[in-house]
Amino acid sequence: MPSTLLRAVISRRFLLSPWPWRGLAYAITTGISSAALWLLLLCPISLGYAAAKANVSLAVAAVLAMSAAAIVVFLGPPLAVVFGYGERWRLRLADDRPAVANRIGTLYLDPNTWRAFAYLLALAILPPVWLGGLGFFGLLIFGLIAAPFAVPLSSGPIVFGPIEIDSPGPAAALAVVGVLLIPVLLYAASAFSGVQAALARLLLCPDPALAEVSQSRTRLADAFDAERHRIERDLHDVAQQRLVNLTMQLSLAKLDVPPDSPGHTALEAAHEQAKILMAELRDLIRGINPRTLKELGLRAALEELADDSTLTVALDVNVGRLPAAVETVAYFAVSEALTNVAKHSGTTQASVTVRQTPGMLHVEVHDEGRGGANPTQGSGITGLADRIAAAGGRLLLSSPQNGPTVVRIELPCAS
Repeated sequence: MPSTLLRAVISRRFLLSPWPWRGLAYAITTGISSAALWLLLLCPISLGYAAAKANVSLAVAAVLAMSAAAIVVFLGPPLAVVFGYGERWRLRLADDRPAVANRIGTLYLDPNTWRAFAYLLALAILPPVWLGGLGFFGLLIFGLIAAPFAVPLSSGPIVFGPIEIDSPGPAAALAVVGVLLIPVLLYAASAFSGVQAALARLLLCPDPALAEVSQSRTRLADAFDAERHRIERDLHDVAQQRLVNLTMQLSLAKLDVPPDSPGHTALEAAHEQAKILMAELRDLIRGINPRTLKELGLRAALEELADDSTLTVALDVNVGRLPAAVETVAYFAVSEALTNVAKHSGTTQASVTVRQTPGMLHVEVHDEGRGGANPTQGSGITGLADRIAAAGGRLLLSSPQNGPTVVRIELPCAS
């Protein structure tokens, strides 16, 4: 079975399938959606019409025209996003494939917003044209089918273009022609609806293969996070507890051995090594899954990270609690960036700035080191960029020779 209306139109069993009625339903709902859009556009249209027809000065007309354009530009993108939800819901009438929404970051800067805006313009311009033609054709078919009923009620002949009908015989023939034209109407409505649906999928939905790749990458990232949490839990609940028990046993064993014996010296050394190993394990656990991040949020975790760093880190973090997934990605992004600064930049100072705008979290790590960072040479930035991309964000890097180096991370984040 075809999965789209456009493919169904060219199949042999089109008229015997549900697709003609789905195409007709899509055409009708397209007309309703386009009419609703035109009602919302009446305000800027009225301003533009007033600017064109009113007997006012050129300056006033320019202000009116600019006001109309400003309304379209500023209200168009959010209106396009809202209409996009409805259009993807309607798309199931003409396309059996999943209608996955394009991810939209900053509203006025995201290309997907303007793709939705382009479809909004197409919804305002195209449907009135092809639906008007289909409507005229449908009225013609209705008139032909109704001819046998209209002739007895008419006081004179009925005129269809150059044809005049004044008797039941020719009227019945016209009715037969009208019935035969119904499949043509269904084909035409489905073809135009299929083209409109294909345009909606092109502008409002990502490619299904790319969507599956993105979903697979997200699943891998989630699986990595789950495995990281499991390792942290096992180290904390099992390995660390056993090491604590070992340290206690060594401490007790020292009490049973004379202080001046060689065995006491060996136990003392083993006890110190166990305490050092326990401290290193605690640091390892904290690096795998910082409890401060989970309990107090990103700001407190970054402050702790800055205190433990070998660099002098200037923090400027002005955010509250964020979704856990966003906080995790942002924290490890800053951790990796500071590690790279300590290893490769040749400087001892760095700055971290974190800001939140509607729908987006911005993180920037800046240093005045030697620069020249190259993601293709295994600096850790490539893996970091992949992890950020899996979360729907992006990483921007500026690192000319002789510095400075700026790593900027943008993550989608609900307010």
